[in-house]
Amino acid sequence: MNHQALASFIWSVADLLRGDYRQSEYGRVILPFTVLRRLDCVLEATKPAVMSELKAKAALGLNPEPFLLRAAKQGFYNTDPLDLTKLMGDQDNIRANLIRYVEGFSPAVRDIFEQFEFHGQIERLAKTGLLYQVTEKFARIDLHPSKVDNAAMGLAFEELIRKFAEISNETAGEHFTPREVIRLMVNLLFVEDDEALTKPGIVRTIYDPTAGTGGMLSIAGEYLAEHNPQGHLTMFGQELNPESYAICKADMLIKGQDIGNIAPGNTLSDDGHPKRRFDYMLSNPPFGVEWKKVEKQVRAEYEQKGFDGRFGPGLPRVSDGSLLFLMHLLSKMRTREEGGCRFGIVLNGSPLFTGGAGSGESEIRRYVLENDLVEAIVALPTDMFYNTGISTYVWILSNKKPETRRGKVQLIDASSFWRKMRKTLGSKRKEMSEKQITDVTQLFGQFVEARLATLFDVEGKEVGREIVLDGEAEPAMPEGGKIKLAPLSRIFSNSAFGYRTITVERPLRDEAGRPVLGQRGKAKGKPQADSSLRDTENVPLDENVETYFKREVLPHATDAWIDHEKTKAGYEIPFTRQFYVFEPPRQLAEIDADLDAVTTRIKAMLEGLAA
Repeated sequence: MNHQALASFIWSVADLLRGDYRQSEYGRVILPFTVLRRLDCVLEATKPAVMSELKAKAALGLNPEPFLLRAAKQGFYNTDPLDLTKLMGDQDNIRANLIRYVEGFSPAVRDIFEQFEFHGQIERLAKTGLLYQVTEKFARIDLHPSKVDNAAMGLAFEELIRKFAEISNETAGEHFTPREVIRLMVNLLFVEDDEALTKPGIVRTIYDPTAGTGGMLSIAGEYLAEHNPQGHLTMFGQELNPESYAICKADMLIKGQDIGNIAPGNTLSDDGHPKRRFDYMLSNPPFGVEWKKVEKQVRAEYEQKGFDGRFGPGLPRVSDGSLLFLMHLLSKMRTREEGGCRFGIVLNGSPLFTGGAGSGESEIRRYVLENDLVEAIVALPTDMFYNTGISTYVWILSNKKPETRRGKVQLIDASSFWRKMRKTLGSKRKEMSEKQITDVTQLFGQFVEARLATLFDVEGKEVGREIVLDGEAEPAMPEGGKIKLAPLSRIFSNSAFGYRTITVERPLRDEAGRPVLGQRGKAKGKPQADSSLRDTENVPLDENVETYFKREVLPHATDAWIDHEKTKAGYEIPFTRQFYVFEPPRQLAEIDADLDAVTTRIKAMLEGLAA
């Protein structure tokens, strides 16, 4: 049975719930029961040994836990003599026995069911008379490891998670990232790591501070298993939402991962992995969400620890905490001496340009660019996420850039790389095809500039697209048609995004029009500045300030000067501007001809009506 068929079979339980449960609530029953049945099957073979070990160690007054784990041959155990099959033999006491059975699991597993609020679902099913039927349905499913291995079980569970995310559009975007977005990010992370993809027995760590239901971690694991079956990816994560945390932890348990690596709580105020550094990281933090709830803890860390903490570069405005997650990831990077780190994070457009020179956002951009950490930024199509249609960008950062990438940033405009979905899911109307993901991955991997050639026929209908790498010839123009060329991949030096904001002063003048001079201190004998005439100019970092001032300011204000003490350095990444293509307006004669044709047609219609 493949994972889709298995997921469909489990999904049939929803038929029992229809009427008593809303569609968006099915997951609260089906997911914990799926986990319960899987664990039930996994522990079946070693259950007698566990019960025997428990009895022996209890008689000796010893802590049985380490012995029970060894007897179970797993990272968990259950000390109750019942299992799901035996529960079916006592229909009248199914509620009490099921609760007792769940309580028999080791603490880490019990925590999953507590976060699912499974006891509450047992009570609800019992009241509606469905508990025995649902339990019996799951007891009949054969999820023994000999029939369904960890990989197949993980895929089936992931399929269920996806189904529940799609039917719960109001929360899908908060806890579920579209699969093709994750696939693109994972491709970009691994494309330059030949060792991870080829070396047998290689072990890598990956971390997601906003793990949601664990989709990013799962797809990264699939990718490595697909390219290097002998490789191993150890997964770590943290999640704030209790239900998503439970699902993620359950998913990791089913895949054979250490569930102790998934921490609960708010990543910004309570780091669940304070001492750890990672090889890879992925994150899709909430877009444009304020961080006022954790402001006290974040500011305290910033002020007291500085660069010894996570937020040394600066703090963004309270209305958007996206860049806090970026800095959190920076603090988790394994050092270059230890092998380095690469991570991907999904951000909206705001972190690219919000905040002037000296602001928290600008200082954060300055830190990552001056330390040569940004490898690439990829613009995604709009309408890609479940709860927002805004423009989004994937940032790829690394402290182990290849020599060819040193001091440079690649921008890729993949906003036109999409196809329309057959069925809209919330705000998600578009998706990326496998070929489009491959094209973006290759542009990144080859580290080349490129243009997108769009071909139109004689009627102006699009008939094809081709990627033209730098130095390649343009495709042949369709007969009678035209070609539109637009930048697709561009490479810039880090300093291209820097600027200095200079303050331009003009003299304060008395009634006679003479400059007012200072009377004391440093200002004595010098013209006083008129604050009402004060202005600022942004000078590109690569250009000399005095040269710029003489060319752009002095011809228009011969008495102006620069107050150098107020000069600030800033950084912004005006992504859209770098890919703008000017299209000249149509000729007036062409417009007039169209208007004449329309006017003539309207006149003919009116004459026809009059006749």
